[in-house]
Amino acid sequence: MSKNDVMIGLEIHVQMTSLKTKLFCGCSSDYRNSPPNTNVCPVCLGLPGSLPMINKKAVEKAIQVAIALNMEISKTLSWTRKHYFYPDLPKNYQITQYDGKGVSTIAKNGYVSYTVNGNSYVARIRRINIEEDPGKILYPSGSMITSDYILIDYNRSGIALLEIVTEPDFKTHQQVSSFLKKLRSILEHLGIADFSLEGSMRVDVNISIGGGKRVELKNISSIAEIENAIVYEITRQRTLLNLGREVEMETRHWDQERKVTFATRAKETEEDYRYFPDPNLPSIEISEELVKKIRESLPELPDKRKERFIKDYKLSEYIASVLVSDKKLSDYFEEVMKSTSIDTQKAASFIVNDVLGWIPSGDTNELNKYIPPQKIAELLEMLREGKITIKMAKELIPELINGKSLKGAVEEKGWFEVIYSEEEILKVIESIMNEYPEAVKDSIKDKKAIQFLVGKVLEATNKRADPKKVYDLICKKIEKISSKLQEDL
Repeated sequence: MSKNDVMIGLEIHVQMTSLKTKLFCGCSSDYRNSPPNTNVCPVCLGLPGSLPMINKKAVEKAIQVAIALNMEISKTLSWTRKHYFYPDLPKNYQITQYDGKGVSTIAKNGYVSYTVNGNSYVARIRRINIEEDPGKILYPSGSMITSDYILIDYNRSGIALLEIVTEPDFKTHQQVSSFLKKLRSILEHLGIADFSLEGSMRVDVNISIGGGKRVELKNISSIAEIENAIVYEITRQRTLLNLGREVEMETRHWDQERKVTFATRAKETEEDYRYFPDPNLPSIEISEELVKKIRESLPELPDKRKERFIKDYKLSEYIASVLVSDKKLSDYFEEVMKSTSIDTQKAASFIVNDVLGWIPSGDTNELNKYIPPQKIAELLEMLREGKITIKMAKELIPELINGKSLKGAVEEKGWFEVIYSEEEILKVIESIMNEYPEAVKDSIKDKKAIQFLVGKVLEATNKRADPKKVYDLICKKIEKISSKLQEDL
């Protein structure tokens, strides 16, 4: 390893939002709309004498994830107390799993393949744990730095979490981003979590350079901000090393407003957490029959779905990859295809390249709200039948988003019928070329100038002519004029 080599490892915390109750009690897992500190009970508040009861569904969901991530599943699941003192942890310990000293996490030694700019990589998964989420700390002034005091809401305390720990196999922020998107897609397809919910995925990023001391960046919830934090932290550490200074082993937080990391405490060692078995929770035997049953009931995962899209819909690998990277987007595509007979590659490209561009921040959670798949299918059918051009179809998207019917939007624009008659188009072209002789001369010298004439023809036909046909016909006319000029010379 050279002194400049970057090593990045991730600890990904995913809330199992599909569960109805918390991990060890009957409190609802839908805590986000509850008034502060109302969705609680003695168990999730850690009151003396309260006893936890395991949520069976959480264990089954974790096994699903372990299978999807190609992991070795433990035969016995044991629970461990991880001790640390922080205001959001009412018991002063977190119930989790510990890997070592005769006990094991629910699964370990897995991997996930992913791509960056067409290059394939494999990220090793060290282990996954089931654990409980702590409460939520709120800063009245918006940040840890500017607030004089904090508020704590324990509604989140006890929510079932999956902790997914990778090996330090990443070297760049692009690799981390691509991996997290692939992992998120897998978990969405499994129905583990709804990532549109605030705080449903939070990532701790561990970074070291040249085999030096490790710095942990805590609790970053946006993939875009994770990328920004990694870029900043690598630059910060390299600057220190270039100045001959030492990088401290510490925990830092990412300030999203100032775009910097700042130190919060020295990094704890494993011994600081004083792990020991939880005496209130029995070990769980995980039988081969249970694993087999769960394996057989797994839904279609992104890689298999991508293969099906390429085979059944004849999509390119790139478009198929874009679609399956987001379950909601690929579901939307399949809903559209139920109601149209248009070429599947055209439909997929239209959705990815044109429809998504009109959705705020490209948020696929808003797709159905802004423009239901049935409306896009109807639009694509009109395109297939030749009633509108692709240019018209693109211009109709915002009209549909604004709630207009397709028929109403077409009539309002005066697009009753596309002109496909070559004779009609040629008449318009002749008229435009006579009106703009200088543009014709420019087009003879430079074909790029033809676009001006195309635009004028489309304008004259109220955009009812097919742009490609117009362009091809003008090119033929220009070539004839150019040939005649050559002959006259």
